[in-house]
Amino acid sequence: MSGAEAQNPETSNIPQCQSEADKLRLTRESQVYTATRETLFPKEITRTRTHALSLDWVNGVNSTLPVYMLQDHNQLVFLYAGAHVAIIYNHTTNSQHILEGHSSSISCLCVSQDRRWIATADLSTKSTVIIWDSYSGIPVNTLFDCHRDGGVIAIAFSGDTKQLVTLGNEKNQCVCIWAWTNDSNEPLWVTELIPEYGYQNYIIFNPNNSTQLLSTSISQVLFYSTAQGNLQYVPLRIIKLGDAATLELNASLFPHTTPEYCNILKLARGPLNPSVFHWQDLKVLTPTMSGIIMIWDLMEDLASNQNLSRDRVKVISLQDHPITLLTVTDSCIVTGDTRGHINFYDENMLLLTWYNQFNLDTIASISFSKECSQGHLEDCTIEAKPLLSRNFVVATVSSMMVHVNVQKGTCQVILQENCDTINTVACHPTQPLMVMGNHKGTLKVWDYEQKRTVRSKVFEKEKEIQCVMFDPQGRHLAVGFGSGAIHFLDPNTLQSNPKECFDTPKDSISHMSFSSDSRYLATVDVGKAITIFRSQTNDDSPPLWIYLGRYRSHYKPIADLLFGVHLDGIKPRLFTLGMDRMLVEYDLENSDMDQIVISSTKRIEQSAVPKCMTWYPPFSAEQFVVISSDQYKMKLFNSTTKKCRKTLLGPTYGSPVKKMEILPTCEGNETGSYYMAYITEDKLGLQILPLDGNPFKSHAVVCHPTGVSTFAYSHDGRFLFTAGGGDCTVLSWQISYNALEGAAALGGKDLMPFYTLLEGGKDGKFYREIEDFFYYCQIHNQGLESMDTRQLSTKIPLTEVIPLMRALAYFPTEEEVEDMLNEIKLSKYAETGEYTTDINLEELIKLYINHRPAFGISISEITEAFRVLGDASRGGPPVLPRNELLELLQVRGEAMTEDELAECFTSLLGFIEVQEGESPEQQFCKSEDESQEYSLESVIPEEISMKIFTDHILGLPPSTMRGGHFSQLE
Repeated sequence: MSGAEAQNPETSNIPQCQSEADKLRLTRESQVYTATRETLFPKEITRTRTHALSLDWVNGVNSTLPVYMLQDHNQLVFLYAGAHVAIIYNHTTNSQHILEGHSSSISCLCVSQDRRWIATADLSTKSTVIIWDSYSGIPVNTLFDCHRDGGVIAIAFSGDTKQLVTLGNEKNQCVCIWAWTNDSNEPLWVTELIPEYGYQNYIIFNPNNSTQLLSTSISQVLFYSTAQGNLQYVPLRIIKLGDAATLELNASLFPHTTPEYCNILKLARGPLNPSVFHWQDLKVLTPTMSGIIMIWDLMEDLASNQNLSRDRVKVISLQDHPITLLTVTDSCIVTGDTRGHINFYDENMLLLTWYNQFNLDTIASISFSKECSQGHLEDCTIEAKPLLSRNFVVATVSSMMVHVNVQKGTCQVILQENCDTINTVACHPTQPLMVMGNHKGTLKVWDYEQKRTVRSKVFEKEKEIQCVMFDPQGRHLAVGFGSGAIHFLDPNTLQSNPKECFDTPKDSISHMSFSSDSRYLATVDVGKAITIFRSQTNDDSPPLWIYLGRYRSHYKPIADLLFGVHLDGIKPRLFTLGMDRMLVEYDLENSDMDQIVISSTKRIEQSAVPKCMTWYPPFSAEQFVVISSDQYKMKLFNSTTKKCRKTLLGPTYGSPVKKMEILPTCEGNETGSYYMAYITEDKLGLQILPLDGNPFKSHAVVCHPTGVSTFAYSHDGRFLFTAGGGDCTVLSWQISYNALEGAAALGGKDLMPFYTLLEGGKDGKFYREIEDFFYYCQIHNQGLESMDTRQLSTKIPLTEVIPLMRALAYFPTEEEVEDMLNEIKLSKYAETGEYTTDINLEELIKLYINHRPAFGISISEITEAFRVLGDASRGGPPVLPRNELLELLQVRGEAMTEDELAECFTSLLGFIEVQEGESPEQQFCKSEDESQEYSLESVIPEEISMKIFTDHILGLPPSTMRGGHFSQLE
């Protein structure tokens, strides 16, 4: 060790590198090399937000993963996981450092013996393993594609920290050992496990010998060794002698038995829990769910471990309750059980001490401090035996974490997180408070500035909190339950008036919203109905909420509901948006007890399914509602006429937008612009307004890989909060508007961002064809055979727009044609009072990009259409009868006339063009050889398969398929 290293004992924990690249990576100038325990949580924290969305805090914990104590000297620091991040939590300063790097939920994590290094892994197909420095929070190495067929289910460091073992989640599980301090992307050793040994879900190194490992399933313990230069393993089995293995076994639950050996499960009387190595001898301790501990006395010879005699295996019945955890520390064996009791035993399994006074539930993990304190335990002898003791952190299955001081015998709850599904969050309209509710009926109000829980309530009768909402004045907190009940609470006390607890709907509440004047509350349930409550004011008593009525206004589930105000700015308005593509407005003024009145109903989509809606900011004199659909489009509808006024390309981050909200302006918003927050299936995003289809004005990050339920924004627009549903977490995100604007500026100005959405960009073949078509339309408008001097402008008339779109392989429906033309004509009408009658090339490109399908027509869509419409009774791929196809085209949807049908097939099947004076039907019957005539029946097969439809009718050869979608150009 160099003199500099000797002066900094913290650096002695860094593993010795095995390559020059690693030595350069850990030079004295690196933050990892110079980091100490105090580096991660400095006394004065100053953070510069360089990302539009920065994860600020994690509420919740993955209770299936262990909790590790990192520090217990000057400050209490421990590690746990939640969703797709790991959290280093400093309880002393109430601060978090979040380790972000995984795009899937963390499936396992571990720490080195010296608590310096952290490893995390996930179950994604990319199977990422990241090693972190716990002193600085910096990732020092990343292993990609470790177990690409299933991800990583267990992970562990060796005793000297130089090696890392990963256990895969594949169908045939693999074990890989990595020399992670090297730059190699390949493991040192790999072995595939035999499936008959059961699904292994836990693996560790022998802390005294890095060539030995151990893994456990519920029915088998495997012992590994690398002493021979490769990774070998054997099952721990007992030679059958005499009457051994006479206990009953549930063969259907544990089918893998070996007749010539004693069955481990019979001796253990139940499933096995993760095993551990003895602290000194080559022994393995295996706890069971029946309160038994099995002690295996192994031999160094790997082969002989297959056949252990019965006298080398001890079966000790410690207690009647299941042992859920077993670990070793110093010279003690420590167990945790389903009662929440923690017992310490010596090597002869004699009870030394126990902790059963803390009223804990089932123990999930125990982590001991690296620091020791000298103490003693009293026993029945005259002399007291000295014992080296350590403080420890206990985690339970209910996500409670407690710190135990062994000298004082005290227990302190350091974290009590949510341990059930969270589907809802809401923010107070004027205070820094966020409320969340879970499926166990626990409602918690959290101060997001002080990072602490200010109050909570557990509902005894009602469970499954589905929705929470503050009214705009902050005087009421409405709570909706899975049973359909609605409770109105006082936000300051979380108490309710029994008269304001309603259970009229019997279906689970899915949406909830207050009117801007706090007079009305509307709720939506999964029964496709809306329920309305009104605040009744009496002179002699405070306002009281009353039930107005429930109305089923949609025949499919309701996707969203929205309150607003009329153009006069006084009377409230209420809309619901259904998956039946209907936008319904209600007449609140004329609605009374048990009578909900509908003022208008409008079908807003033909094929797309609407997902959500919100009010569009006042960029013009008109009032718009913006609606997002499952086809990645956002449409602006005039709130009075319900006409579509603009169609725009929405965010395309793997799944459609399912909720969006306009954010309030805040102090950090230096530009004065409007912004919109949204969520997709697993992402949280921000959008710069006004909407124009520019992809660089949108930004999104993975927030909950298993699915985000909903989100809420703070009253000042600085924070967003997302609920992860099944991952039992609520994440707090801080917004940087400057970073969002900076990222958008990098996309370029004017039309540059839109060129990137064209195949080949501005210099590509497709853009040149657009220009050629545009110039041709200019010439066509003045007459192709005109001999006059042409006066070309930079624009084309509206009459040329739709043919040009079809020439670019976008074929809009008649309703889409009307929407497109109205969008152009009325684009400046509110400002000038005049219609727009022409369009230039730049506006045309924007119009084309925003209106065309976001991903073209996929082969799966055509396959699904044939599955629904076709006849599959004969077996094999479905086919569509010719007569049914022609009937569908002339009857269903936007029905085609006989002339239109003939004209289309004339073009598709390559017949000669229609001559002046001849009808399409007459021309369709002719070919280039005028002596031959054709009819629909003669040129279209009687049964049409998908291949015939795409190859022969549409004329799309396989070469037009790109990534499962038909090319827009071809």
